[in-house]
Amino acid sequence: MPAPSRSFICLRHGATGWNRQGLFQGRTDNPLNDDGIAQAHAAAEKLRSVALGHVVSSPLLRAVQTAEIVANIASKTVTLDQGLIELDFGSFEGQKVRELMMKHGKNSAQGLVDMLPADSEPWADCAARAMRSVGQWLDRHPQDEILFVCHDAVMQSMAQRLTGSFFKNGHGRPFRFTRTADAWAVVEV
Repeated sequence: MPAPSRSFICLRHGATGWNRQGLFQGRTDNPLNDDGIAQAHAAAEKLRSVALGHVVSSPLLRAVQTAEIVANIASKTVTLDQGLIELDFGSFEGQKVRELMMKHGKNSAQGLVDMLPADSEPWADCAARAMRSVGQWLDRHPQDEILFVCHDAVMQSMAQRLTGSFFKNGHGRPFRFTRTADAWAVVEV
């Protein structure tokens, strides 16, 4: 999968009840909690000075709610893109992340990736579909700043593919995936 043609901004959705409980959420379609709504508003304020041309979101409710808050402040509409949907964690959905990591003897993001169950979406597939979606949007709108509202695994899989490493992500924190020549970096906006 080729890298996107240029820099772009990603925003992880605001927090949900399952995030606060430390559960694998994946494709389970939970809404934002009060903290998540506040995080989405804070992200919208951070992005107020960015001239967004498009706001593109995962179809999951937590991402859509976050995207709508940002889009409202930017006077934009939200477009849904299935390619930005969260990784399907399969039989891990709804289980405690920390407990499963301890059970499998893992203590890092790479360890989590390595322990994904056979019935989950492959990590590389998540990165490929997300980068394909991002790349198509960037190619169709070469002059526009585009915000992609998605999920941690989507952002981490792209970061790992583009930079070779993970980064410290957080709910409602926008990050610019910056391309300089053939090198990529992920920097908070």
